Amino acid sequence: MKLPKGFLFDFDGVVVNSFKSHGNAWSSAFRELFNQEIAPFPKSHAGGSPMLIAEYYCSVIGEEKRAEDLFLLKDKHLDVHFTIPTLLPGVREITSFLSDKKIPYGIASNATKQFLKNSVHHLELDFPVVFGVQDYEKPKPAPEAYISLASALSFKKPDFKNIWVFEDSLAGTTAAKLAGMIPIGILTQYSEEELKEAGSQLVFPTLLEAYQYLTE
Repeated sequence: MKLPKGFLFDFDGVVVNSFKSHGNAWSSAFRELFNQEIAPFPKSHAGGSPMLIAEYYCSVIGEEKRAEDLFLLKDKHLDVHFTIPTLLPGVREITSFLSDKKIPYGIASNATKQFLKNSVHHLELDFPVVFGVQDYEKPKPAPEAYISLASALSFKKPDFKNIWVFEDSLAGTTAAKLAGMIPIGILTQYSEEELKEAGSQLVFPTLLEAYQYLTE
């Protein structure tokens, strides 16, 4: 097969399993701010911006006006009580393959930059360009994240239709589709049917199967 011109990666749920890292930080920040336990995480907010998630948690207890306080405190807890996320299968294989083939690649995530920086450092990941939520005016599901990353990798708009975007969330899949790129689903939290309905052109259990597909 002819390889795509570029590969863009979401982070949480594609490169790492960070559910525990984020969950612990939300819980401890919420406890510190409101002296009570946090509501369960809503699947509908998976892949959403941290500010939207903060607004949701605060709305459950009628404290919408404290959303920004929770967002900032959660980011602090995420850094101070940093929990190294679990690397998902295929990440090292696919990044080595892309490096060997000299195909540009990078990360565009709705996670905060400090968390991405800490994770990439501790897991010794090879991603030359990493964008976090502070890099965009409009986070996913808006297309800005992937357009910004593609531009940083020196791609022009006509190249976008030949760029793969690995995503596990519906918000991220929508962002890739709106950017005019090719969404590729990873089965971390949504079914193949759900991801394809959102726009994924191919779906793989993990990046390992995607790597095997590309090298066959």
